[in-house]
Amino acid sequence: MLMASIISLIYQDGASKELLLAGITVLLIGAILMINTRNHDKEMNKREGYVVVTFGWLVMALSGTLPYVFTDTIPSFTNAFFETISGYTTTGASILNDIEVLPEGILFWRSLTHWIGGMGIIVLAVAILPLLGIGGMQLFAAEAPGPNTDKLHPRITDTAKRLWLIYFGYTAAETLFLNLAGMSFFDAINHSMSTLSTGGFSTKNASLAHWNDTPLIQYIVMVFMFLAGTNFVLSYFAFKGRVQNIIKDEEFKLYWRFIFIFSIVAALIIYFRADITASTISHPMVWGEGESAIRHGLFQVLAIVTTTGFVSADYTMWTPFLMVFFFGLMFLGGSAGSTSGGVKVVRHLILIKNGFLEFKRTLHPNAILPVRYNKKSIGGNIVFNVLAFFILYMLSFIVGALGFSMMGLDFESAVGVAASSLGNVGPALGDFGPVHNFYNMPNIGKWWCSFLMLLGRLELFTVLILLTPFFWRNR
Repeated sequence: MLMASIISLIYQDGASKELLLAGITVLLIGAILMINTRNHDKEMNKREGYVVVTFGWLVMALSGTLPYVFTDTIPSFTNAFFETISGYTTTGASILNDIEVLPEGILFWRSLTHWIGGMGIIVLAVAILPLLGIGGMQLFAAEAPGPNTDKLHPRITDTAKRLWLIYFGYTAAETLFLNLAGMSFFDAINHSMSTLSTGGFSTKNASLAHWNDTPLIQYIVMVFMFLAGTNFVLSYFAFKGRVQNIIKDEEFKLYWRFIFIFSIVAALIIYFRADITASTISHPMVWGEGESAIRHGLFQVLAIVTTTGFVSADYTMWTPFLMVFFFGLMFLGGSAGSTSGGVKVVRHLILIKNGFLEFKRTLHPNAILPVRYNKKSIGGNIVFNVLAFFILYMLSFIVGALGFSMMGLDFESAVGVAASSLGNVGPALGDFGPVHNFYNMPNIGKWWCSFLMLLGRLELFTVLILLTPFFWRNR
């Protein structure tokens, strides 16, 4: 918030005092709580780790509303909370009707909530908590964005520092490239923070469609969307020269193949259906041209698979097949260990492998046929965990859609918003598609969306386990 106030002061947007006040308010509250709890027991087990992660995110979301409320850019608390939780969970859904009239300090704050939430507030915190005498392993386990946690270094704090160094490096690199490609420095840094966090907040009402006449900008964003949806551990291996680790990684191979195949499908339909009358938000797109079809097809596939949520066109107008196609991609997600949401590619891979093995087990019931990942046998507990996650994910989606339908949303909008919120995608379908926002969503619907966003971002179990009675019983 203090950084946002400095940006506001530089651009003289009239919001610097309010942003400074928001920062000082949060600082004072934090200091008071820290002083009052300085003598607390610093031992933390896994159970307490789940509590700290979930409630830590809620506290951050509540405090993150202050810049919007103090500057009166979003006076409604419900709307301010929705915008903040959407930022921290890197969902990218917004209630703002006109983004471009907002002060630069607020635009920077929106993007910053993405950037902080992308790698994880708690992963950032584990590099700081040891200074307070608190270990961070329990927090990292609860925050880890996938079924497995690859540690780059024996000490968890060093792991967090290395991840953040890569994250910061990618953000700086994209900012430079976008600026050189013709985007203003302010727009470049904001879109870089949104891209690397796979968030989707933009400084323009038309999102990346604002630069439809500058393909280079969209190609740069596509490269970094792909990297953001890749396991950051693989990026570490790349910088260390351990390329074989990347080539042999089964999840990465399936990840890029999915994107390649899905992009070809989308591009072919766009190219051969030149009669499509689709809305491209602000700038016309020449249908039937090969480069344009490939670019927009690849862009939207990457944006949805990595759950970034940027839009270059209204994909809901690209034939009913492509609308259903992109809806299905909302359940895919990027790689485990990335900043993307969704189910994650590695879980789909394990489910597919286990599914094929069931055919063999049917024919050979006494055979021992373990699921293998990267040529190593996976324990039955991991397979069961993946199956349980997938079942819970689909149940959460169904319950989420039912909730929205009870609020009066039509079928298309209800299932679209449920899938988008749970997968942290951003744009949905129907009344909340790529060219619309969530302003007209009922207030109770915005809170329901917020819950689903948090549920999806923290990988279901971290939040749902707090709703079970046995979690709160004495050990």
